[in-house]
Amino acid sequence: MAVNLNTALRHLPLAPPVIVAPGNTLRETLRAIDARAAEAAVIVDPASAVPLGIVTLRDAVRAIAEENSDLDVPVAVMMTGGLASLGADATVHQATVLMFRRGMRHLILVENDGRLFNVVSQGDLYGMQAADSASLANAILATRGIPELAAQSDAVRRFAALRLAEGSGPEALCEWLSALNDLIALQAIDLVEGDFDLPYVPWCWMVFGSEGRLEQTLLTDQDNGIVFHAGAADVAELRRRFLPFAMAVNDALDACGFPRCKGNIMAGNPEWCLSLEEWKQRFGAWVSVPQPEALLNASIFFDFRPLYGREELVSELQAWLLRHVRGNKAFLRAMAVNALSQETPLGWWRDFRLGGGPDHPHTLDLKNQGIRIFVDAIRIHALAAGIDHTNTVERLRGVRQSLGMPVPEMAAIAAAFHQLQRLRLQNQVGVGLAHAGNRLDPDRLHRLDRQILKEALLQARTLQQRLRMDYLN
Repeated sequence: MAVNLNTALRHLPLAPPVIVAPGNTLRETLRAIDARAAEAAVIVDPASAVPLGIVTLRDAVRAIAEENSDLDVPVAVMMTGGLASLGADATVHQATVLMFRRGMRHLILVENDGRLFNVVSQGDLYGMQAADSASLANAILATRGIPELAAQSDAVRRFAALRLAEGSGPEALCEWLSALNDLIALQAIDLVEGDFDLPYVPWCWMVFGSEGRLEQTLLTDQDNGIVFHAGAADVAELRRRFLPFAMAVNDALDACGFPRCKGNIMAGNPEWCLSLEEWKQRFGAWVSVPQPEALLNASIFFDFRPLYGREELVSELQAWLLRHVRGNKAFLRAMAVNALSQETPLGWWRDFRLGGGPDHPHTLDLKNQGIRIFVDAIRIHALAAGIDHTNTVERLRGVRQSLGMPVPEMAAIAAAFHQLQRLRLQNQVGVGLAHAGNRLDPDRLHRLDRQILKEALLQARTLQQRLRMDYLN
């Protein structure tokens, strides 16, 4: 069974951890591991409940076999300390990327105050996923240059197309594409960073749009930026030093199959390489004066998350933004008007309204006339409710109760969204990524898929009707 990558680690069905004190012997620790048929034990300080380290069964056997270790030594002597940990409220996606990058088999989960919550293993996260996922991840992290990384990026797309042909669901496939694409971007930043003398200040690489929502398909361009901490007097100089590095990362990502953003929403653009205070001012200006350009920016930038660096900068920015948007009726109404400007491509008699011009005649745009309607409408409800998720379906789940939406209705909307993503992925594979992979001729679909497309677009229309009723009446 695949694990939803947006699930909080706290909500995974994990077995209770094997806990031992640092004074316990290795023999006692192995007996505790064996009694629970576990893979590892966490060494925890009895007074504070803070994890100190971990001992795995594999580590213990290696120590006994190769180092002739005494079974009666304190386990603290044998444990691996200083391991990376993650908050229990972090997502499966975050844990997966961290464990892949660090080559970790086990990850300690902690509460906000540092106390042990549990331990999660590779098997808990992706044991039931195709082995190719781990193989691809390892190959990505083993690259030592951008051309080599670009080859692995191509392999990811081929792998995704194969998974689609084998019947993988669109939700799981988009999530895994996003996870692997994250690894590619992280590796690109790592490879490029060594060539630059970056300022010694807290900074973070952010991603926006579909990457920020973990909804990437086979055809996705770059939307990214940098946030850094700086005093007012230092901002210009720090930006000057960050920009060459950011441009080089943008070039590397372009070489890896993530085209440069046509709107230049990239970290290498000085407009999107900003201090934390500048980002707050930029978001604040959009919220306070919701002009057309501000609303267009909101549809891209409000779906942001941290990728590389000091994540707390992005967390602070997200919390600040939610506080300033929630309850701002004028801004939310303007966003609703903007979202309703895109009509579903359905005619009066529920047939398709097609366009595409001379280049793509008799087609509809699955992204702008389908996916975008779901994303825009649900984003507005989530911002109004102060939901901090960026993923569309997670946002939908978060607002269900406040909207008084029955569970079957929510499930139908989520299913419609995923079906549109499935058709979009299949179309991208079918027409090729060099062409307009988001434009679909419905006549090319099987009769059942034509009906599914119509029903999905009807769900989009229903979402718009709710948005109109909530914000324009």
